[in-house]
Amino acid sequence: MTDALKRLSEEGVAIWLDDLSRKRITSGDLGELLDQQHVVGVTTNPAIFQKAISQGDGYESQLADLATRKVTVEEAVRMITTADVRDAADVLRPVYDATDGRDGRVSIEVDPRLAHHTEATVAEAKQLAWLVERPNTLIKIPATRAGLPAITETIALGISVNVTLIFSLERYREVMDAYLTGLEQAKAKGLDLSTIHSVASFFVSRVDTEIDKRLAELGGEAEQLRGKAAVANARLAYQAFEEVTASDRWAALAKAGANEQRPLWASTGVKDPSYPDTLYVTELVAPGTVNTMPEATLKATEDHGQITGNTIAGTYEQARADLDALAAAGISYDDVVRVLEEEGVEKFESAWTALLDSTQAELERLAGGED
Repeated sequence: MTDALKRLSEEGVAIWLDDLSRKRITSGDLGELLDQQHVVGVTTNPAIFQKAISQGDGYESQLADLATRKVTVEEAVRMITTADVRDAADVLRPVYDATDGRDGRVSIEVDPRLAHHTEATVAEAKQLAWLVERPNTLIKIPATRAGLPAITETIALGISVNVTLIFSLERYREVMDAYLTGLEQAKAKGLDLSTIHSVASFFVSRVDTEIDKRLAELGGEAEQLRGKAAVANARLAYQAFEEVTASDRWAALAKAGANEQRPLWASTGVKDPSYPDTLYVTELVAPGTVNTMPEATLKATEDHGQITGNTIAGTYEQARADLDALAAAGISYDDVVRVLEEEGVEKFESAWTALLDSTQAELERLAGGED
């Protein structure tokens, strides 16, 4: 175990891996990450599965069986992805048990094509929870307008949720409200709130990518604001989290056994090579958070990450000033987060379509080209 990752964990940051493949599970690599690099959770998304399955390692036998059965490509993809999540959940089960369900979790996302359909999202969440059938699963639901009531309804059913694709502070507050409302409904039904968990995945690097592009178009002094927006945005999200967990509404739920919906820093791989490759790790250290990292970011943090303690406390005034400076320069925050949400859904839909297409091609090849 490395000192940097150990220190990060000791500061109250749960380290999750933003990647999964069958080879990573069967080779023992995932288990090694748990044992040696302080990883205590896994997140997936359609792009991750598309990459894993398209590379083919470990999927041939199952694909051949599915081709023989002549299943639809949608069923094939669900059988493959839920199998991986189920097996990963089993690897992580000791962490889940040791942390009373707080960590040791694996996330799987609803079909991104349902992002703007509330009831279909809830139905898909129920189906995924049933298919995986592991208590340490989180069902990922995007924080679209239609996703908010789906989050409430899913939580009210007692299903743990990872809310994904959060970019704006306003939407994040709506996500927290949706979670609390779901808990209140679950409590009214007599459900055990202590068994329900949630994280809210607040995306980081994409904010800088979009705003930096706009700053470059403005040119001049505006470019001095590059690389500040994403960290400032995330720090203010943590301020919002602190405000909600200090409320009387939360206190009543906590008394009934509810778990906090931890902020999860997602999209933490640095896109601009001119920035430190650990930027979205070292600058977002605070207790009660999760940082899900692609493997490259995990290794960079292990190798040269400087963990100096809580780097969010005492930063709210500066963070607000940074966002205000962007507004003064002509950057519309509301437009940025709208574009990012729309693009986020589109990217996951595209990855899902690519996954379906590549899987269909494999099924046809293994079936000998039969219809």
